[in-house]
Amino acid sequence: MSRVVLRREAVEEYLSKLFKREVELLKVGELGRELRPAEEELKGFGYGKPYLIVALVGGEEKEMVLETIKPSQFGHEYRSDRAAILLWQYEAFNKLPKHVRAIDVGAFTKDGKLMSLGGCGEFFLLVEKAEGVLYHVDLDRIMAEGRLTELDKRRCLALADYLAEIHSVKLEQPSLYVRRIRDLVGHGECIMGLIDSYPQGLDYAPEELLKRVEHLCVEWRWRLKKKAHRLSQVHGDFHPWNIMFRPGSTEFTLLDRSRGDWGEPADDLTALTINYIFYSIRAYGLLKGPFEELFTAFWDRYLDKTGDEEVLEVVQPFYAWRGLVVASPIWYPTLPTDVRIKLFNFVVNVLGAERFELGAVNDYITSDAIEGS
Repeated sequence: MSRVVLRREAVEEYLSKLFKREVELLKVGELGRELRPAEEELKGFGYGKPYLIVALVGGEEKEMVLETIKPSQFGHEYRSDRAAILLWQYEAFNKLPKHVRAIDVGAFTKDGKLMSLGGCGEFFLLVEKAEGVLYHVDLDRIMAEGRLTELDKRRCLALADYLAEIHSVKLEQPSLYVRRIRDLVGHGECIMGLIDSYPQGLDYAPEELLKRVEHLCVEWRWRLKKKAHRLSQVHGDFHPWNIMFRPGSTEFTLLDRSRGDWGEPADDLTALTINYIFYSIRAYGLLKGPFEELFTAFWDRYLDKTGDEEVLEVVQPFYAWRGLVVASPIWYPTLPTDVRIKLFNFVVNVLGAERFELGAVNDYITSDAIEGS
């Protein structure tokens, strides 16, 4: 988090725009401490400390408090976390009787100015247009034709090489790894959010089975939170709808990086390889043929490049999450019930395995999980 030098001129400019009249800064200082006359540079400013500002607004003296949030392990690691809290407070403060009123919500610019965001509605992101064809188109063709091309094999290895490369960048920040594992289980986009999205009364996903998955994932959270040494650079949503290959090439561009810069490598590995399993179950009822070849080639290449055998002891809840995605009636409403049952078999049986065995995928798929729920 970069330090902001708070300058008198910047504060006066911001407040003048906000109140649409001339503002003169009189005094400023950390709330609860002695105020001093405003100087050109407001020394001592730091994130997480509330600052009392006294200003003349159109000739009338007004007192205001400038609040910020500093990074911490309590779900405040990312700038977006801190922004979300302040945006929520701006919306909520003025709705409750007797609550202190919020005047504005804003942000510091890179050149030390203050920018109002109080008039904003929904946020947006403007990105470059990527060129290429989504990787799922390759998988659709492979499922239709039942065979691989040499380019299919080379693209699979290129993806493994890429993940091995980005995962080699490590970060020592144990609380962030714990947070990412906590999010895996409890975030609305992850395991519990997916479970809650399943309608009631499904034969292939009865309540007792979903509760069993949830309980097993909580057990895995306690195992994985001790593995903070694994915190690595990740993409965060590395699936075939976020990978665009150039025609006839192994060159690709990625879309929609999610949930932060750092995490568990198993996240990316399972996001991709669950799709080899998913497509193969739809085509053959098991992992076999061209998709088994891709699955095996990918994992062999990645493990050879990284030597990370430990990842096979942590992939289980990540496979469970991705399995819940591809089995979902929301994302795949026309999927045959027998495919969904095999995906739930995979989810539950993988969660019950101390180590993920690459050669045992078909055992995970065919061992009945619903009967044992």
